[in-house]
Amino acid sequence: MQDWEDSVMITKEKRVQVREQSPEERNHNFGEVCLGYNKDEAVTEANRCLQCKKPRCVEACPVSLQIPQFISRLQKGEINEAAAIISEDSLLPAICGRVCPQESQCEGVCILGIKGEAVAIGKLERFVADYSRENNLTTETSIHPDSHSVAVIGSGPAGLSCAADLAKKGYKVRIYEALHIPGGVLEYGIPEFRLPKKVVRHEIENLKKLDVEIITDAVIGRTLSVDDLLDREGYSAVFIGSGAGLPKFMNIPGENLNGVVSANEFLTRINLMKAYDPDYDTPVYVGSHVVVVGGGNVAMDAARCALRMGAKVTVAYRRSETELPARAEEVHHAREEGIEFNFLVNPVEVLGDERGWVRGLRLVRMMLGEADAGGRRKPVEMPDSDFDIECDMVIMSLGTSPNPLISVTTPGLATERWGGIVTEEQTAATSREGVFAGGDAVTGAATVILAMGAGRKAARSIDNFINGKKI
Repeated sequence: MQDWEDSVMITKEKRVQVREQSPEERNHNFGEVCLGYNKDEAVTEANRCLQCKKPRCVEACPVSLQIPQFISRLQKGEINEAAAIISEDSLLPAICGRVCPQESQCEGVCILGIKGEAVAIGKLERFVADYSRENNLTTETSIHPDSHSVAVIGSGPAGLSCAADLAKKGYKVRIYEALHIPGGVLEYGIPEFRLPKKVVRHEIENLKKLDVEIITDAVIGRTLSVDDLLDREGYSAVFIGSGAGLPKFMNIPGENLNGVVSANEFLTRINLMKAYDPDYDTPVYVGSHVVVVGGGNVAMDAARCALRMGAKVTVAYRRSETELPARAEEVHHAREEGIEFNFLVNPVEVLGDERGWVRGLRLVRMMLGEADAGGRRKPVEMPDSDFDIECDMVIMSLGTSPNPLISVTTPGLATERWGGIVTEEQTAATSREGVFAGGDAVTGAATVILAMGAGRKAARSIDNFINGKKI
């Protein structure tokens, strides 16, 4: 028997459970649901780590975080040293510790998870980041100035990570952000109860300490083009990390009725424009019974926001619960808060009243057929199975695609049929020399940590490109 198998068998400690707001309390407020570990809890949980000689958790992390090393420091109570190790690979530890799907990445391959519960790597990362912020701990970063400058389009996780790595290498980096506040999807997409905006802004301030400049209200494709950045502004390279903010709809009858909105619009009003706060005048319509169509994390966010705004909420998903793409933790929290789920159903028509407002939704029942190319069983409509439910608002959460503004204003920039920018997988290089791309602008909507990994990969390639090395 291998040594690690022996270790698993003798490990008796259970994972330290994290404190949370009770469902009865939190479904009426936008305060953070998960309250995190205190120092004693974090050290206790860190001591469950076996310090594997071949840590599979690092291989499963898209940014290759030095997980055993930072946990080892935490085991000794050396939080500043743990923070310094994390900062070598991640600009956004407090964010990743909250919203990354650790259960399918680092924690998903943890040896302890084979016969018990994996180490709570995400919660430990969050603790270190939060403790550092709350106690004003700082980490020193050595920078070797370089005369070249790089433009980064978009201040979401891909753009922020790319900018951070380039700044650490000494490049002059300027980020161009279309909105009035930096952060991208971290600001407009993820609710306060999952990701407090003070956390986002603190980590962006850390980036500014690396002398990265952020220009807001700059719509590339309108304010400036990619060619302007290269030719007129004199940047040595450009990274496109503009995300995927263009919502998809079903194109079914009644979809243009009042009361049908995209999850993107709804969440932007709630998160970025603080429609939940009475001190803000942001208009937002919330029905008494809201149906959210979709099963991803964005659907869970929209459903849980609508619930907190006073609605009864039903999630309609065309596959079974097993196929739900949302994080298990988010589904669990949604259920605890009172959100209902209707599986194996698909909308075919939005029903309206004489005033042009939603009065209901017509759905059909589905069954799962053969698996598609990606291994997911394809939902198939069951004949004569349609039924109606009463509702006065429908939120469509069907995924997003990149806004075509940059691609149509950049000659020679190759894109996929659905709008994603074509890149070389290993280097993030696009069809235009000196132009790189990553994150949702390339893959479509994905996770924060995957976007960060793409930004870091692009930063390495940009460094090689500028220095004349083979990319």
